[in-house]
Amino acid sequence: MGRFFFEAISSFHYSLHAKKRESLNKPFNLGYTDKETYFIRIKKHKIAYFCSMKVDYIIVGLGLAGLAFAEQLTAANKSFVVFEDDSQTSSLVAGGVYNPVILKRYTPVWNAKEQLEIALPFYEKIEKKLNISIDEKFTIKKVFKSIEDQNNWFAAIDKPKLTPYLDTQLDTNSYTGILANFSFGNVKEAGRIDTKKLVESYRNFLNEQQLIRFEKFNYNDINLQENGLVYNDINASKIVFCEGFGMKLNPFFNYLPLNEVKGELLTIHAPLLNINFLLKSSLFVLPLGNHLFKVGATFNWTDKTAAPSNEGKKELIEKLETIIDVPYTIVDQTAGMRPTVSGRRPLVGVHPDYHQLVLLNGLGTRGVMIAPTVAEELFQHLENNKDLDDEIAISRFKHLLDKKDKATT
Repeated sequence: MGRFFFEAISSFHYSLHAKKRESLNKPFNLGYTDKETYFIRIKKHKIAYFCSMKVDYIIVGLGLAGLAFAEQLTAANKSFVVFEDDSQTSSLVAGGVYNPVILKRYTPVWNAKEQLEIALPFYEKIEKKLNISIDEKFTIKKVFKSIEDQNNWFAAIDKPKLTPYLDTQLDTNSYTGILANFSFGNVKEAGRIDTKKLVESYRNFLNEQQLIRFEKFNYNDINLQENGLVYNDINASKIVFCEGFGMKLNPFFNYLPLNEVKGELLTIHAPLLNINFLLKSSLFVLPLGNHLFKVGATFNWTDKTAAPSNEGKKELIEKLETIIDVPYTIVDQTAGMRPTVSGRRPLVGVHPDYHQLVLLNGLGTRGVMIAPTVAEELFQHLENNKDLDDEIAISRFKHLLDKKDKATT
Protein backbone atom coordinates (compact mmCIF):
# COMPACT_ATOMS: atom_id res chain seq x y z
CA MET A 1 0.00 0.00 0.00
CA GLY A 2 1.50 3.33 -1.05
CA ARG A 3 2.68 5.93 1.37
CA PHE A 4 0.63 9.09 1.68
CA PHE A 5 1.06 12.56 3.15
CA PHE A 6 -1.28 13.82 5.84
CA GLU A 7 -1.40 17.30 7.35
CA ALA A 8 -3.25 18.58 10.40
CA ILE A 9 -3.48 22.04 11.97
CA SER A 10 -1.42 22.07 15.16
CA SER A 11 -4.13 23.79 17.18
CA PHE A 12 -6.15 20.59 16.93
CA HIS A 13 -3.30 18.29 17.79
CA TYR A 14 -3.66 16.31 21.01
CA SER A 15 -0.58 14.51 22.23
CA LEU A 16 -1.08 11.54 24.51
CA HIS A 17 2.45 11.86 25.79
CA ALA A 18 3.05 13.93 28.89
CA LYS A 19 5.57 16.06 27.05
CA LYS A 20 4.07 18.71 24.75
CA ARG A 21 5.48 18.49 21.25
CA GLU A 22 4.40 21.85 19.92
CA SER A 23 7.77 23.26 20.87
CA LEU A 24 9.68 20.63 18.92
CA ASN A 25 11.07 21.56 15.53
CA LYS A 26 12.70 18.30 14.58
CA PRO A 27 11.74 14.81 13.45
CA PHE A 28 10.11 12.63 16.11
CA ASN A 29 10.47 8.87 15.69
CA LEU A 30 7.12 7.08 16.06
CA GLY A 31 8.71 3.66 16.04
CA TYR A 32 9.67 0.87 13.71
CA THR A 33 7.28 -1.13 11.57
CA ASP A 34 8.38 -3.71 8.99
CA LYS A 35 11.98 -2.46 9.32
CA GLU A 36 10.97 1.04 8.18
CA THR A 37 11.14 4.21 10.25
CA TYR A 38 8.27 6.71 10.27
CA PHE A 39 8.72 10.30 11.36
CA ILE A 40 6.57 13.17 12.53
CA ARG A 41 7.92 16.66 11.79
CA ILE A 42 6.38 19.47 13.81
CA LYS A 43 6.68 22.89 12.20
CA LYS A 44 5.42 26.28 13.26
CA HIS A 45 1.79 25.90 12.16
CA LYS A 46 1.47 22.39 10.81
CA ILE A 47 2.16 18.82 11.79
CA ALA A 48 3.14 16.48 8.96
CA TYR A 49 2.76 12.71 9.25
CA PHE A 50 4.09 10.11 6.86
CA CYS A 51 1.95 6.96 7.09
CA SER A 52 1.91 3.76 5.09
CA MET A 53 -1.72 2.82 5.82
CA LYS A 54 -5.02 4.63 6.10
CA VAL A 55 -8.05 2.85 7.58
CA ASP A 56 -11.40 3.74 9.06
CA TYR A 57 -10.85 1.76 12.26
CA ILE A 58 -8.19 0.10 14.35
CA ILE A 59 -9.48 -2.81 16.44
CA VAL A 60 -7.43 -3.82 19.47
CA GLY A 61 -8.13 -7.42 20.46
CA LEU A 62 -9.72 -10.21 18.43
CA GLY A 63 -11.90 -12.26 20.71
CA LEU A 64 -15.65 -12.47 20.28
CA ALA A 65 -16.13 -8.70 20.67
CA GLY A 66 -13.44 -7.68 18.20
CA LEU A 67 -14.51 -10.34 15.72
CA ALA A 68 -18.16 -9.25 15.85
CA PHE A 69 -17.23 -5.61 15.29
CA ALA A 70 -14.90 -6.53 12.41
CA GLU A 71 -17.86 -8.25 10.73
CA GLN A 72 -19.93 -5.08 11.08
CA LEU A 73 -17.17 -3.10 9.40
CA THR A 74 -16.78 -5.63 6.61
CA ALA A 75 -20.51 -5.59 5.85
CA ALA A 76 -20.40 -1.78 5.59
CA ASN A 77 -17.23 -1.72 3.44
CA LYS A 78 -15.28 0.02 6.18
CA SER A 79 -11.54 -0.54 6.27
CA PHE A 80 -9.76 -1.75 9.41
CA VAL A 81 -6.70 -3.39 10.86
CA VAL A 82 -6.60 -5.55 14.00
CA PHE A 83 -3.93 -5.75 16.70
CA GLU A 84 -3.79 -9.01 18.67
CA ASP A 85 -1.08 -10.13 21.10
CA ASP A 86 -2.70 -13.28 22.59
CA SER A 87 -2.60 -11.77 26.08
CA GLN A 88 -6.29 -12.52 26.71
CA THR A 89 -7.62 -16.07 26.30
CA SER A 90 -11.21 -16.01 27.57
CA SER A 91 -12.74 -16.38 24.08
CA LEU A 92 -10.36 -19.20 23.20
CA VAL A 93 -11.11 -21.29 26.29
CA ALA A 94 -14.80 -20.42 26.70
CA GLY A 95 -17.41 -23.16 26.74
CA GLY A 96 -19.28 -21.22 24.05
CA VAL A 97 -22.75 -22.34 25.16
CA TYR A 98 -25.77 -20.21 24.32
CA ASN A 99 -28.70 -20.77 26.64
CA PRO A 100 -31.68 -18.39 26.98
CA VAL A 101 -32.40 -19.39 30.58
CA ILE A 102 -30.49 -18.83 33.84
CA LEU A 103 -31.16 -22.25 35.31
CA LYS A 104 -29.84 -21.46 38.76
CA ARG A 105 -32.77 -19.08 39.36
CA TYR A 106 -35.11 -20.00 36.47
CA THR A 107 -35.02 -16.50 35.06
CA PRO A 108 -34.64 -15.35 31.45
CA VAL A 109 -31.27 -14.23 30.16
CA TRP A 110 -31.22 -10.47 29.51
CA ASN A 111 -32.68 -9.80 26.03
CA ALA A 112 -32.29 -13.49 25.14
CA LYS A 113 -34.84 -13.54 22.33
CA GLU A 114 -33.45 -10.44 20.64
CA GLN A 115 -29.86 -11.61 21.04
CA LEU A 116 -30.50 -15.06 19.56
CA GLU A 117 -32.34 -13.55 16.60
CA ILE A 118 -29.15 -11.68 15.71
CA ALA A 119 -26.51 -14.13 16.94
CA LEU A 120 -27.62 -17.33 15.20
CA PRO A 121 -27.73 -15.83 11.66
CA PHE A 122 -24.44 -14.08 12.44
CA TYR A 123 -22.63 -17.35 13.15
CA GLU A 124 -24.30 -19.08 10.21
CA LYS A 125 -22.95 -16.34 7.95
CA ILE A 126 -19.43 -16.82 9.33
CA GLU A 127 -19.65 -20.58 8.83
CA LYS A 128 -20.34 -20.01 5.14
CA LYS A 129 -17.73 -17.29 4.84
CA LEU A 130 -14.92 -19.36 6.38
CA ASN A 131 -16.23 -22.77 5.29
CA ILE A 132 -16.24 -24.09 8.85
CA SER A 133 -18.78 -25.66 11.19
CA ILE A 134 -18.98 -23.99 14.60
CA ASP A 135 -22.64 -24.03 15.68
CA GLU A 136 -23.87 -27.24 17.31
CA LYS A 137 -27.49 -27.11 18.41
CA PHE A 138 -28.66 -29.35 21.24
CA THR A 139 -31.05 -29.71 24.15
CA ILE A 140 -29.91 -28.85 27.65
CA LYS A 141 -31.09 -31.29 30.28
CA LYS A 142 -31.32 -29.77 33.74
CA VAL A 143 -30.81 -32.29 36.53
CA PHE A 144 -33.46 -31.70 39.20
CA LYS A 145 -32.20 -31.94 42.78
CA SER A 146 -35.59 -32.33 44.47
CA ILE A 147 -39.36 -32.23 44.04
CA GLU A 148 -39.18 -28.56 45.03
CA ASP A 149 -36.77 -28.01 42.16
CA GLN A 150 -39.31 -29.56 39.79
CA ASN A 151 -42.05 -27.31 41.16
CA ASN A 152 -39.88 -24.25 40.58
CA TRP A 153 -39.44 -25.38 36.97
CA PHE A 154 -43.18 -25.59 36.39
CA ALA A 155 -43.68 -22.18 38.00
CA ALA A 156 -41.10 -20.73 35.63
CA ILE A 157 -42.88 -22.18 32.57
CA ASP A 158 -45.76 -19.77 33.21
CA LYS A 159 -43.47 -16.76 32.75
CA PRO A 160 -43.98 -15.41 29.19
CA LYS A 161 -40.27 -14.89 28.54
CA LEU A 162 -39.47 -18.48 29.57
CA THR A 163 -42.41 -20.35 28.05
CA PRO A 164 -40.79 -20.80 24.60
CA TYR A 165 -37.68 -22.39 26.09
CA LEU A 166 -38.83 -24.74 28.88
CA ASP A 167 -40.40 -28.10 28.05
CA THR A 168 -43.65 -28.76 29.88
CA GLN A 169 -42.95 -32.52 29.99
CA LEU A 170 -40.28 -33.81 32.34
CA ASP A 171 -37.76 -36.29 30.99
CA THR A 172 -38.08 -39.35 33.25
CA ASN A 173 -35.65 -41.49 31.27
CA SER A 174 -32.50 -42.87 32.81
CA TYR A 175 -29.17 -42.43 31.05
CA THR A 176 -26.22 -44.72 31.66
CA GLY A 177 -23.62 -43.08 33.83
CA ILE A 178 -25.75 -40.11 34.93
CA LEU A 179 -26.90 -39.68 38.53
CA ALA A 180 -30.38 -38.15 38.57
CA ASN A 181 -33.05 -39.16 41.08
CA PHE A 182 -35.63 -36.49 40.21
CA SER A 183 -35.71 -36.55 36.40
CA PHE A 184 -34.66 -33.83 33.95
CA GLY A 185 -36.07 -30.62 32.51
CA ASN A 186 -35.39 -29.86 28.83
CA VAL A 187 -34.27 -26.41 27.70
CA LYS A 188 -34.87 -25.69 24.02
CA GLU A 189 -33.21 -23.23 21.61
CA ALA A 190 -29.75 -23.91 23.04
CA GLY A 191 -26.43 -24.87 21.53
CA ARG A 192 -22.71 -24.23 21.45
CA ILE A 193 -20.40 -22.10 19.34
CA ASP A 194 -16.92 -23.59 19.01
CA THR A 195 -15.23 -20.35 20.04
CA LYS A 196 -11.70 -21.69 19.70
CA LYS A 197 -12.25 -22.78 16.10
CA LEU A 198 -14.15 -19.56 15.36
CA VAL A 199 -11.50 -17.18 16.67
CA GLU A 200 -8.53 -19.10 15.28
CA SER A 201 -10.16 -19.46 11.84
CA TYR A 202 -11.06 -15.78 11.76
CA ARG A 203 -7.55 -14.77 12.75
CA ASN A 204 -6.14 -16.91 9.95
CA PHE A 205 -8.59 -15.33 7.51
CA LEU A 206 -7.56 -11.81 8.52
CA ASN A 207 -3.89 -12.79 8.36
CA GLU A 208 -4.33 -13.96 4.77
CA GLN A 209 -5.94 -10.59 4.00
CA GLN A 210 -3.09 -8.77 5.80
CA LEU A 211 -5.62 -7.17 8.14
CA ILE A 212 -4.16 -8.31 11.45
CA ARG A 213 -0.89 -7.62 13.25
CA PHE A 214 0.20 -10.02 15.94
CA GLU A 215 1.90 -7.51 18.19
CA LYS A 216 1.35 -5.60 21.40
CA PHE A 217 -0.57 -2.34 21.10
CA ASN A 218 1.23 0.60 22.69
CA TYR A 219 -1.13 3.26 24.09
CA ASN A 220 1.70 5.81 24.22
CA ASP A 221 2.01 5.76 20.44
CA ILE A 222 -1.50 7.12 19.87
CA ASN A 223 -1.57 10.69 18.53
CA LEU A 224 -5.06 12.19 18.41
CA GLN A 225 -6.15 14.64 15.70
CA GLU A 226 -9.32 16.69 15.39
CA ASN A 227 -10.95 14.16 13.07
CA GLY A 228 -8.94 11.04 13.70
CA LEU A 229 -5.63 9.76 14.95
CA VAL A 230 -2.23 8.46 13.96
CA TYR A 231 -0.81 5.25 15.42
CA ASN A 232 2.74 4.60 14.25
CA ASP A 233 2.37 4.06 10.48
CA ILE A 234 -1.45 4.03 10.49
CA ASN A 235 -3.89 6.89 10.05
CA ALA A 236 -7.39 6.00 11.33
CA SER A 237 -10.66 7.61 12.32
CA LYS A 238 -11.18 5.62 15.51
CA ILE A 239 -9.75 2.87 17.69
CA VAL A 240 -12.15 0.30 19.14
CA PHE A 241 -10.70 -1.45 22.18
CA CYS A 242 -11.95 -5.05 22.58
CA GLU A 243 -9.33 -6.20 25.06
CA GLY A 244 -11.30 -8.20 27.58
CA PHE A 245 -9.63 -8.08 30.96
CA GLY A 246 -6.70 -6.32 29.28
CA MET A 247 -8.80 -3.16 29.63
CA LYS A 248 -7.46 -2.86 33.18
CA LEU A 249 -4.14 -1.74 31.63
CA ASN A 250 -5.76 0.71 29.24
CA PRO A 251 -5.11 4.24 30.61
CA PHE A 252 -8.20 5.64 28.89
CA PHE A 253 -10.79 3.16 30.12
CA ASN A 254 -9.36 1.64 33.30
CA TYR A 255 -11.64 3.85 35.39
CA LEU A 256 -14.53 1.56 34.46
CA PRO A 257 -15.59 -1.16 36.94
CA LEU A 258 -14.42 -4.23 35.06
CA ASN A 259 -13.83 -7.26 37.26
CA GLU A 260 -12.10 -10.50 36.43
CA VAL A 261 -13.47 -13.94 37.23
CA LYS A 262 -11.23 -16.89 36.57
CA GLY A 263 -12.91 -19.85 34.92
CA GLU A 264 -11.45 -23.32 34.51
CA LEU A 265 -12.58 -26.23 32.37
CA LEU A 266 -11.67 -29.89 32.04
CA THR A 267 -11.81 -32.08 28.96
CA ILE A 268 -12.44 -35.71 29.89
CA HIS A 269 -12.59 -39.00 28.02
CA ALA A 270 -15.48 -41.20 29.23
CA PRO A 271 -16.00 -44.23 26.92
CA LEU A 272 -19.15 -45.40 28.73
CA LEU A 273 -20.92 -42.03 28.72
CA ASN A 274 -23.21 -41.74 25.68
CA ILE A 275 -25.17 -38.48 25.58
CA ASN A 276 -25.98 -36.06 22.77
CA PHE A 277 -27.17 -33.25 25.02
CA LEU A 278 -25.62 -30.82 27.47
CA LEU A 279 -26.04 -32.03 31.02
CA LYS A 280 -26.51 -29.18 33.54
CA SER A 281 -26.27 -29.54 37.28
CA SER A 282 -23.74 -27.88 39.59
CA LEU A 283 -21.59 -27.78 36.44
CA PHE A 284 -22.12 -28.67 32.80
CA VAL A 285 -21.00 -31.73 30.86
CA LEU A 286 -20.83 -30.98 27.16
CA PRO A 287 -20.27 -33.73 24.53
CA LEU A 288 -17.53 -32.98 22.00
CA GLY A 289 -17.60 -36.26 20.08
CA ASN A 290 -15.52 -39.43 20.30
CA HIS A 291 -16.50 -39.78 23.97
CA LEU A 292 -14.79 -36.51 24.84
CA PHE A 293 -16.63 -34.07 27.10
CA LYS A 294 -16.04 -30.51 28.24
CA VAL A 295 -16.68 -30.06 31.98
CA GLY A 296 -17.02 -26.71 33.69
CA ALA A 297 -16.82 -24.24 34.92
CA THR A 298 -15.34 -22.69 38.02
CA PHE A 299 -15.88 -19.09 39.16
CA ASN A 300 -12.86 -17.86 41.09
CA TRP A 301 -12.85 -14.20 42.15
CA THR A 302 -9.53 -14.29 44.04
CA ASP A 303 -7.06 -16.10 41.75
CA LYS A 304 -5.84 -13.50 39.25
CA THR A 305 -3.66 -15.85 37.19
CA ALA A 306 -4.74 -17.30 33.84
CA ALA A 307 -3.00 -20.63 34.41
CA PRO A 308 -4.88 -23.86 35.26
CA SER A 309 -4.75 -24.64 38.97
CA ASN A 310 -4.89 -27.72 41.15
CA GLU A 311 -7.65 -26.08 43.17
CA GLY A 312 -9.77 -25.61 40.07
CA LYS A 313 -9.15 -29.18 38.98
CA LYS A 314 -10.12 -30.52 42.39
CA GLU A 315 -13.35 -28.49 42.47
CA LEU A 316 -14.39 -29.70 39.03
CA ILE A 317 -13.66 -33.34 39.85
CA GLU A 318 -15.64 -33.21 43.09
CA LYS A 319 -18.68 -31.74 41.37
CA LEU A 320 -18.40 -34.02 38.36
CA GLU A 321 -18.48 -37.14 40.50
CA THR A 322 -21.81 -36.11 42.00
CA ILE A 323 -23.50 -36.33 38.60
CA ILE A 324 -21.72 -39.13 36.70
CA ASP A 325 -20.63 -42.56 37.90
CA VAL A 326 -18.62 -43.95 34.99
CA PRO A 327 -14.83 -44.15 34.61
CA TYR A 328 -13.11 -41.22 32.92
CA THR A 329 -9.68 -39.76 32.34
CA ILE A 330 -8.72 -36.08 32.22
CA VAL A 331 -7.08 -35.19 28.92
CA ASP A 332 -6.88 -31.40 29.25
CA GLN A 333 -7.40 -28.49 31.61
CA THR A 334 -7.77 -24.86 30.51
CA ALA A 335 -8.29 -21.54 32.23
CA GLY A 336 -9.13 -17.97 31.30
CA MET A 337 -10.14 -14.64 32.82
CA ARG A 338 -13.72 -13.57 32.17
CA PRO A 339 -14.31 -9.80 32.02
CA THR A 340 -17.45 -9.06 34.02
CA VAL A 341 -19.22 -5.87 35.04
CA SER A 342 -21.44 -4.93 37.95
CA GLY A 343 -25.00 -5.47 36.81
CA ARG A 344 -23.86 -8.01 34.19
CA ARG A 345 -24.12 -5.55 31.31
CA PRO A 346 -21.42 -4.85 28.72
CA LEU A 347 -19.27 -1.73 28.52
CA VAL A 348 -19.88 0.00 25.20
CA GLY A 349 -19.33 3.50 23.93
CA VAL A 350 -17.09 6.44 23.11
CA HIS A 351 -14.67 7.93 25.62
CA PRO A 352 -16.21 11.08 27.18
CA ASP A 353 -13.13 13.20 26.40
CA TYR A 354 -11.64 11.55 23.30
CA HIS A 355 -14.17 10.85 20.56
CA GLN A 356 -11.62 8.84 18.59
CA LEU A 357 -11.37 6.17 21.33
CA VAL A 358 -14.12 3.58 21.68
CA LEU A 359 -14.78 0.60 23.95
CA LEU A 360 -16.50 -2.75 23.37
CA ASN A 361 -15.98 -4.95 26.40
CA GLY A 362 -17.45 -6.72 29.43
CA LEU A 363 -19.40 -9.43 27.61
CA GLY A 364 -19.11 -11.80 30.57
CA THR A 365 -20.09 -15.46 30.49
CA ARG A 366 -22.62 -15.10 27.66
CA GLY A 367 -20.37 -13.52 25.07
CA VAL A 368 -21.50 -15.74 22.19
CA MET A 369 -25.05 -14.41 22.61
CA ILE A 370 -24.22 -10.79 23.39
CA ALA A 371 -21.31 -10.00 21.05
CA PRO A 372 -23.16 -9.75 17.70
CA THR A 373 -25.92 -7.58 19.18
CA VAL A 374 -23.73 -5.06 20.98
CA ALA A 375 -21.29 -4.89 18.05
CA GLU A 376 -24.19 -3.92 15.79
CA GLU A 377 -25.45 -1.35 18.30
CA LEU A 378 -22.00 0.18 18.59
CA PHE A 379 -21.56 0.37 14.82
CA GLN A 380 -24.93 2.11 14.41
CA HIS A 381 -23.98 4.51 17.19
CA LEU A 382 -20.65 5.42 15.59
CA GLU A 383 -21.74 5.58 11.97
CA ASN A 384 -25.39 6.66 12.18
CA ASN A 385 -25.53 8.50 15.52
CA LYS A 386 -28.08 6.10 16.99
CA ASP A 387 -28.28 6.21 20.76
CA LEU A 388 -26.85 3.30 22.72
CA ASP A 389 -29.05 1.40 25.11
CA ASP A 390 -28.56 3.06 28.51
CA GLU A 391 -27.95 -0.37 30.04
CA ILE A 392 -24.75 -0.91 28.05
CA ALA A 393 -23.46 2.65 27.52
CA ILE A 394 -20.29 3.54 29.42
CA SER A 395 -21.84 6.94 30.10
CA ARG A 396 -23.55 5.29 33.08
CA PHE A 397 -20.15 5.35 34.78
CA LYS A 398 -19.18 8.94 33.96
CA HIS A 399 -19.02 9.71 37.68
CA LEU A 400 -16.11 7.28 38.03
CA LEU A 401 -14.09 9.16 35.42
CA ASP A 402 -14.80 12.42 37.23
CA LYS A 403 -13.62 10.83 40.45
CA LYS A 404 -10.42 9.61 38.77
CA ASP A 405 -9.75 13.04 37.29
CA LYS A 406 -10.13 14.69 40.70
CA ALA A 407 -7.75 12.17 42.26
CA THR A 408 -5.05 12.95 39.71
CA THR A 409 -5.27 16.74 39.90
